[in-house]
Amino acid sequence: MSIARIDVTVTSPGRNFVTVQVRTSDGIVGLGDGTLNGRELAVVSYLRDHVAPTLIGRDESQIESTWQYLYRSPYWRRGPVTMAAVAAIDMALWDIAAKKAGQPLYKLLGGASRTGLLTYAHASGTTIDSLNEAIRGYVSQGFRAVRIQAGVPGLGQIYGVHDAAPGGKYEYEPAGRAAEGAAMRPAEETWDTAAYLRHLPTVFAAVREEFGPELRLLHDGHHRMSPIEAAKLAKSLEPYDPFWLEDATPGEDQSVLRLVRQHSVTPLAIGEVFNSVYDYQSLITERLIDYVRSSATHAGGITGLRQIMTFAGIYGIRSGFHGPTDVSPVGMAANLHLGLAIHNFGIQEYMPHSETTLSVFRTSYRFEDGQLHPGETPGLGVELDEAAAAEHEYVPAYLPVNRLRDGTVHDW
Repeated sequence: MSIARIDVTVTSPGRNFVTVQVRTSDGIVGLGDGTLNGRELAVVSYLRDHVAPTLIGRDESQIESTWQYLYRSPYWRRGPVTMAAVAAIDMALWDIAAKKAGQPLYKLLGGASRTGLLTYAHASGTTIDSLNEAIRGYVSQGFRAVRIQAGVPGLGQIYGVHDAAPGGKYEYEPAGRAAEGAAMRPAEETWDTAAYLRHLPTVFAAVREEFGPELRLLHDGHHRMSPIEAAKLAKSLEPYDPFWLEDATPGEDQSVLRLVRQHSVTPLAIGEVFNSVYDYQSLITERLIDYVRSSATHAGGITGLRQIMTFAGIYGIRSGFHGPTDVSPVGMAANLHLGLAIHNFGIQEYMPHSETTLSVFRTSYRFEDGQLHPGETPGLGVELDEAAAAEHEYVPAYLPVNRLRDGTVHDW
C-alpha cells in the first residue's frame, strides 16, 4: 500500500480546527490534527502546498522515516506551523497503522501501562464563590483534580476566567470573532501582576478550606510573571499543596526557572508553546520542571511527543499533556493513547468539546471516575463527519492581547 491522497479540512464547529485525512491506495483513511489557534491558514498552506505533494506514493507504514523526512529535510526546521503540520501527518499515519492492525493505537505503542488517565478539569469564577460553585460541579462529576482560575478584584476579563454556564459547564472561548461587517482586531485585556500576586493565595486558601486536602489543585500563570514574581507566587502557594504551577514565566527563556526552583518546592509545569524535544533540553537535564505540557498536536505528533517523554522519563519528569478545546478531538485522542502507554504519565488536561464539535468529530474516548480512557476502537478512535464539517465554514478568530494599566503591552 501507499499514500494515495492527502486532504486538509478546515472546519469551525464552535472554534476552528485543521484536520488532515491521509488516504491509502486500498482505501484506509487516517486522521491527524494540525490545529494552531489563530494561525490555522498558515498550517493549511504549508500542508497543502509543501508537505502533501511530497508524500504521495510513499509507504504509509514508514512512520518514523516519514517523520524524520518532514523534520530534517527542510532547511528551516521547527516552529509552531511546521511542527503542527508534521503532527497532523504523523497522527494520521499512526491512525492508519492501528486500523490496519485492527487495534486501538495504544496497543501499538506498547500497550496500557494503567487502567485510565487521571484527569483535571477547568474550574473558574469571577469571584471565589462562583469558583467554588464550579468546583463543586466537577467534584460531583467524579473529577479528582481541578485547575482553578479566579477573577482579580479591580480587573475585568482576564485569561482563563469565566463563570460557568447554566448546568455548570465551563464554556470559556478566548479567541474572539468579529461581528459581521466589522473590522477584526484582537480583544484587549488589562493586567496587574501585583494585584494578582496578592489575591491568588487567598483563592487557594478559600478552596482548600471548602474542599479539604485531597482534591488536587492546579493553576496556570499563563507566562505573565517575571522570574522573581514567579518565585514569590510559588513560595506563597506552598501551604496549599498545589499539584503544579503552570507557565509561571514566558517560555522563551527556560533558564529563569532556576530562580523559581531556588525559592520554592511547588511543582512546575511548562511546555504548551514548545514544539520539539530541543525546547526541553535544559529543563529536563537540570530537572527544572516536573511536568511536560506539550500536546501531540503542537509537538510533532505522537512520534515527536514520545521523543520528549522518553527523554523526560530518564530524569523522572512526567506528562501533563495540553488538552483544552484548541486541540481537536483527534489531537485529544492522540494524547490519550500515548498517555495510556507511557510509563511516566502524570495527569491529563480535559476541557470537553461542545456538542457541536462532537457532531463533526465522532469520538470513542470516555470519562469515568476522574479518569479518561481512549477506548477500544481500532486506530485513534475518532471519525470525521465530512458532511457535518462542511456546514461549519472557517471564521477568522484572534486570541486576546494584554496590556498593563498604563497601556504597556504585556504577555497574555
